[in-house]
Amino acid sequence: MMDSQENVLEQAKEEVKKSEEVVENVVDNASQVENQVITKEEETPEATTEQPLNVSEPAEANAEEDLSKKVYTSKEEILERVREIAHNEDSPSKDEVDHLKTVFYKLHVAEREAQMKEYLNAGGDPEKYQVTPDDLEEAFKAEMNIIKEKRAKVFQAQETEKQENLKKKLDIIEKIKALATSPDEANRSYQQFKDLQQQWRDIKAVPAEKANELWRNYQLYVEQFYDLLKLNNEAREYDFKKNLELKTKICEAAEKLADEPDVISAFHRLQELHQQYREVGPVSKDLREEMWVRFKAASTVINKRHQQHFESLRSQEEENLAKKTALCEKVEAINQEENKGASDWEKHTKEIIDIQNEWKTIGFAPQKMNVKIFERFRSTCDDFFGRKAEFFKQMKERFAENAEKKKALVEKAQALQDSTDWKSTSDKLIALQKEWKTIGVVPKKLGDQLWNDFLSACNKFFEARNAANAGTRNQERENLEAKRSIIAQLKELADNAVDDAQEKVSELVNKYQEIGFVPFKEKDKIYKEYHEVLDKIYKELNISVTRRRLDNFRSNLKNVAKRGEDALDNERDRLMRRFEKLKQEIQTYENNLGFLNASSKKGNKLIEEMNQKVQKLKDDLALVREKIKAIDETETTEQEDK
Repeated sequence: MMDSQENVLEQAKEEVKKSEEVVENVVDNASQVENQVITKEEETPEATTEQPLNVSEPAEANAEEDLSKKVYTSKEEILERVREIAHNEDSPSKDEVDHLKTVFYKLHVAEREAQMKEYLNAGGDPEKYQVTPDDLEEAFKAEMNIIKEKRAKVFQAQETEKQENLKKKLDIIEKIKALATSPDEANRSYQQFKDLQQQWRDIKAVPAEKANELWRNYQLYVEQFYDLLKLNNEAREYDFKKNLELKTKICEAAEKLADEPDVISAFHRLQELHQQYREVGPVSKDLREEMWVRFKAASTVINKRHQQHFESLRSQEEENLAKKTALCEKVEAINQEENKGASDWEKHTKEIIDIQNEWKTIGFAPQKMNVKIFERFRSTCDDFFGRKAEFFKQMKERFAENAEKKKALVEKAQALQDSTDWKSTSDKLIALQKEWKTIGVVPKKLGDQLWNDFLSACNKFFEARNAANAGTRNQERENLEAKRSIIAQLKELADNAVDDAQEKVSELVNKYQEIGFVPFKEKDKIYKEYHEVLDKIYKELNISVTRRRLDNFRSNLKNVAKRGEDALDNERDRLMRRFEKLKQEIQTYENNLGFLNASSKKGNKLIEEMNQKVQKLKDDLALVREKIKAIDETETTEQEDK
């Protein structure tokens, strides 16, 4: 079952992957802006290049962040929200779109798994399971395509706007550069300079790759202008004081971010503060470096937390990789074990399904290994379930072959059930019964039906034969009285021991075996009574004979022992060989009796003789065992005497 489950899960995951590609280009383009970070920390004080540590576009609004964390309980609810995003005029939020996509496919995969489980529980064939198309998914993909096009248009518009903003800011730099030619010119152009500064602030994003160079050039000419400016100290100090207040508030806000529990949110907020810091004008020369160092220190704390956060994630991914590797090794070990029958396959299947369930509880491995470790795990599981399917396929074929053989025997028995050739047909039906026992198993329900049909055909013939032989009943009753007379004589011998009991028993047994059939209803009863008294006599006769033979053997052991230890060992080896031979003979007779059980209801002489031989062999086996024990006791006694 698990191989089918894995195939369905894989199909669902492929669908997720394909759907993710629907918005992949937009996500990548947006990420270029949202995740761009300047990794080099500038050490130059504000007096030369007042530049922030990280540059990025502002983060999403709080309301949008709340939407990206909203809990959805159904695919219909998600589809409704996606349609709303796709058809309104606002720019779609990347975080919310990603959240909607992730939740939709989690619900989608869970729904597929539930459908498959319901199908399997209803007795469906895992190999024939087909994934049902989902109209909601198709509608979801269509709306996501609209969002993709919408985000692409927004991104293109943003890029166009950034290029225009770049041209505007380059033009402002050239104008400020032209103003900063002489102190007198600077004084006269102060208001124009302030207007240009305001225009600079009003112009927002520019291409990320041009932002730093553009800012350095702007700052350079602004500082040149201020250095040339011959304003009165009061106006100059007012600007510096105002800028100092703004930058102090920005530093305080950056320092408070160290207590923000959400590391990612703190990092994005820091990017906003950097954008604000760079838009504020300079402070007095003696405070520029101090303010810059303070702001840089607060930024370093947030950047380190951000870095540690992702290092922790990488560490967890390494732990997940180790856990998944261990599970792969477990499955591979199970896959190498031999499966001797259906029970072994089912046992190992349960173990692998348990491991698969454990696998689902483990998070992602490192990105470069995540696909590889899953492929390793899946290929081993697929190999196991493939071999299991082949095993049960072959077993079904054997069942079918056995069923055909038994059906053929049923047809033969049914063809013979109306025959009146009693002797020949009896032999044929008995032969069919023996052949039936050599055929392997078939499914229980079909096997019971075939057996009932076969038995009914046999019984029909034998009942008809017995009815036809009703004229022999008087002879059978006479035979019954004769056998009862012999049993009475045997009981008398069993109760009164005589010297020639063995010869008399043998004579009575021969007479008993020469008597013909008895009435069918009395057959089992007289058979049981005869063997009970016979077993009792043989037991008593054998006990006495065995005891004498064993006593004689113990007496002779002393003479054997005098010939040396090798003589005892040789005698013991001979007895051990005799012991094993007797065991094999007993097993052979018992196996033969097992084949004759199907026709044993007739109580024929062959079965009686074989039972007597088996009992005789068992008595001989017991005597040999006692002789071996006597040798061991003799050797132990001699060692203790020494």
